[in-house]
Amino acid sequence: MTPDRDDSPLAAEYVMGLLDAEARADAERRIASDADFARQVETWRARFSQLDDTAEEVAPAGDLWQRIESSLSKEAPIAQAPAVGMIGRFWRSIAALRIATLGSAVTAILLAVVAAMTLQHAQQVAARKPIYVAILIDDATRQAGAVVNAFADGRVEMIPLVDMNVPDGRALQVWTLWNREIGPRSVGLLSRAKATQLDLEKLPGTTADQLFEITLEPAGGSPTGRPTGPILYKGTTARTL
Repeated sequence: MTPDRDDSPLAAEYVMGLLDAEARADAERRIASDADFARQVETWRARFSQLDDTAEEVAPAGDLWQRIESSLSKEAPIAQAPAVGMIGRFWRSIAALRIATLGSAVTAILLAVVAAMTLQHAQQVAARKPIYVAILIDDATRQAGAVVNAFADGRVEMIPLVDMNVPDGRALQVWTLWNREIGPRSVGLLSRAKATQLDLEKLPGTTADQLFEITLEPAGGSPTGRPTGPILYKGTTARTL
């Protein structure tokens, strides 16, 4: 003896038109041969009859299929869908709505991801682009010797443009002056000309027209904390575009 099975979900899906062609054909064969399953189908039809009754019967135009056939390619087979009541159409509309809602959610997520990536990229580009630049020049020859770049995150770098001659026992010292009352402050000490990060962490943020200069000092740096050697190159910052 086989155990009883619950055919109620299948009967409901049949009434609502949710079965594919093969499953629907099987269900119709069971309706004809299985009285208990047929009663379950009728029970579900009765439950949904009030909704089906709200749909007015509309007779299709006589030339409907001719117009449909003419709008399709001759090579495309025309398959007639099984007739479904309002419940089937309603259920399919819900499925379509769910798909559309899911598509909208996915689109929104993708747009959010793209926006986040775009913002991150813009932030990365902005972080690489200096907001202030100073070209340090030799007053005597008017030759550019170095570039100072100041970034939005507080980083300041110096990039030499020429090979500066540093005698034995001497060093290159980089200074900045943003307030004449306070005076210049050392922000870097180099044994040779090379790209380097300048130390401005304890100083106010870099601004426009801030002076930077390179002097030749003793190997350990200026003994007074102020520039003592000759000024090799100097220049003031300007805002970048």
